[in-house]
Amino acid sequence: MARPPLAATDAAGAAGNLRGIALMLAAMALFAVEDMFLKWAATDLPVGMVIFVAGAVGAPVFALMARLEGRPVLSRAALHPAVIARNAGEMVATIAYISALAVVDLSTVSAVLQATPLAVTLGAALFLREKVGWRRWSAIAVGFAGVLLVIRPGMDGFRPEALWVLISVVGLALRDLSSRAIPASCSTAQVSCWGLMSVALLGAVMMIPGGAVRPDTAQIATLFGAVLFGTAGYWAITAATRMGEVAVVSPFRYARLIFSMLIGILVFNERPDALMLVGAALVIASGLYAFARERARKRALSMQGASG
Repeated sequence: MARPPLAATDAAGAAGNLRGIALMLAAMALFAVEDMFLKWAATDLPVGMVIFVAGAVGAPVFALMARLEGRPVLSRAALHPAVIARNAGEMVATIAYISALAVVDLSTVSAVLQATPLAVTLGAALFLREKVGWRRWSAIAVGFAGVLLVIRPGMDGFRPEALWVLISVVGLALRDLSSRAIPASCSTAQVSCWGLMSVALLGAVMMIPGGAVRPDTAQIATLFGAVLFGTAGYWAITAATRMGEVAVVSPFRYARLIFSMLIGILVFNERPDALMLVGAALVIASGLYAFARERARKRALSMQGASG
């Protein structure tokens, strides 16, 4: 069979990358809208109840996806130490993130959250013994300096509640690092289902001591909006990484901060000051630089392997 011309292959790859970028941008916009609904819900409803709904509604969706793949949800693989560690990170990240959304500006929450890739790189270097050069160490230091500018501890305007976001970043880093050690035989749908089941369990436990109320129509609509936009965002980000090259589409994750800031200004009347904007810019710039260095390192290793 004749191979397609190289130009046609390149054109198809470019078209796939453009679609992937568009879907990634759509996913970040959808997640920002989901955060808006979660902030409304967490302000009016107990945090445990919001967490329970997020897990209880999302888990069946991924359970169905796993069944369509022919994979069981109830499996011994769910007890693998890496899966348990990932679920623990998911629970810590969820409770901290929703707690932060309830009391902290959406712009601040989103800005600090952008440090998650840097935290993952830091964790991989400290606990997985991955090699990190001085350039990426510098990027990590600059990124966390940007985080300090956003939350400004010890300065006027510091809110201790903003530390919830840092706890969420730690939980997300644990989740992502643990995911690397999960057996390849476990599908994404299975792993996602187990994570959301653990989140639902956490929410249920938090509701035991009276942490539940009967939501009114507006609150039900708010919870439904969070689930709807969150599910759509997950679909869009999954499609983005399948259509486009991960190295091309991943940097556009930072667009979430722009969408979140716009929602914060237009919906919640937030007014990010110059210090916060500088801090957010440092976080994003350092994350993009670290990502570019990692991409260059992998390309160099690939070329060495090909020449060897």
